[in-house]
Amino acid sequence: MMNNKNDNKNLKLILGIIIAIVLFIIGITRQNIEGILGAQNNEDIEIASSEEQQTDSQDITLGNKEQTSFNKVTIETGNDVIKKIENQSGSRIYYFDVGQADSILIVNNGKTMLIDAGNNEDGDMLVNYIKTLGISKIDVLVGTHPHEDHIGGLDNIIKAFDIGTIYMPKVQTNTKTFEEVIDAISEKDLKVTTPKIGDKFTVGNANCEVMSIGDDKSNLNTTSIVIRMVYKDVSYLFTGDMETSNESTRQWPQTDILKVAHHGSKSSSSEKFLKQVMPKIAVIQVEKGNSYGHPHDVIIKRLEKMGIEIYRNDLKQTILIKQK
Repeated sequence: MMNNKNDNKNLKLILGIIIAIVLFIIGITRQNIEGILGAQNNEDIEIASSEEQQTDSQDITLGNKEQTSFNKVTIETGNDVIKKIENQSGSRIYYFDVGQADSILIVNNGKTMLIDAGNNEDGDMLVNYIKTLGISKIDVLVGTHPHEDHIGGLDNIIKAFDIGTIYMPKVQTNTKTFEEVIDAISEKDLKVTTPKIGDKFTVGNANCEVMSIGDDKSNLNTTSIVIRMVYKDVSYLFTGDMETSNESTRQWPQTDILKVAHHGSKSSSSEKFLKQVMPKIAVIQVEKGNSYGHPHDVIIKRLEKMGIEIYRNDLKQTILIKQK
């Protein structure tokens, strides 16, 4: 009997030791698993945090800058690009958001050219924009043709700034808008110069040439003053509302950045013209939901088919193209 009792005690002791060892092993294993899982979770958190920081950093760095395959220029969009210019060197071209109208400001190494000034109601806004940039003089002022959506704010500009040369085509209209522009010119004892095709002038260090101008009073769009500008190794074409009849009058040199004529109307930007110019970037000054249906689908598809990058005021607000 005594041996059986001793055997039972020994068996219970052995079982107890085995159970204790198993529990001990389980405890260590669980800690290791939790530690590994915890480390992985922490790593995930750190990676996620790093990714978030990287995204935030990119947003801060890029801001309103646009990515473009044409790396000779920098493009920024949005009306917040209209702020005081701290460094006057280089080139800045502002395609202002003026709805269904045109207005383009060139600032090149301290000199300025304004091409068109939107509708009548845009005049005060453009004056404020240009003053915000820190500009007090417009060295070259261009009214491409006497339609209200191009010269509407010119009288405001003339009254608010020192003005150098004024270029306008030799056509007149009896509209109140046109008369207000002429009155503003007269009040400051300025004069209008009508350029000829081939005329050249400079804006800062940029070279400009008049490529087209007409005098057909029956179609004022065709009277548009068209200017090609070259700064360093980048070229720009400012087209007003010229039409296919203007496009067919000459051979056009390849030009990097095109202001699409007549707000993207199908009356301009023929396939033949675009194949001559072969722009890398096209800018369309147009208003969202305008009653004209601009820009026309056929023009957008034509530009896209040629691989041309498109920037539109109705989608991007003001468009700023910068060169060093």
